[in-house]
Amino acid sequence: MNRSLSLSILAGVVLSAGTAMAHHGWSWAEADQIDLTGKITAISFAPPHPTLELDTAEGPWRIELGNPNQTQRSGFVEGVVAVGDEVTVRGNRSLDPDEKRLKAVRVIVEGRNYDIYPSRIVTN
Repeated sequence: MNRSLSLSILAGVVLSAGTAMAHHGWSWAEADQIDLTGKITAISFAPPHPTLELDTAEGPWRIELGNPNQTQRSGFVEGVVAVGDEVTVRGNRSLDPDEKRLKAVRVIVEGRNYDIYPSRIVTN
């Protein structure tokens, strides 16, 4: 393989890794946490991140959970909730005030806590 092709491949890998880290990190989210309560309109446990769609008093929100293994370790697995159930989610909202997206650190279902990111939970 020639040097130019090797450098091109390496550059592509580095750029891809940076994009993945930006998506999967916390840099897109505010430092302060909020609580949202709403009814689930959609659930996905598929990679790369399980998600909930919530209908809240502020309108629809997209809730991103941890990766599938991390979400499962919290006990928040398929069958815990269903579309139509009300949940409260604590997490960090998007820095973009027009984007109703939240990175969840905790999901509360009928008084039970499912701590997705226990070390990141801020309690009042």
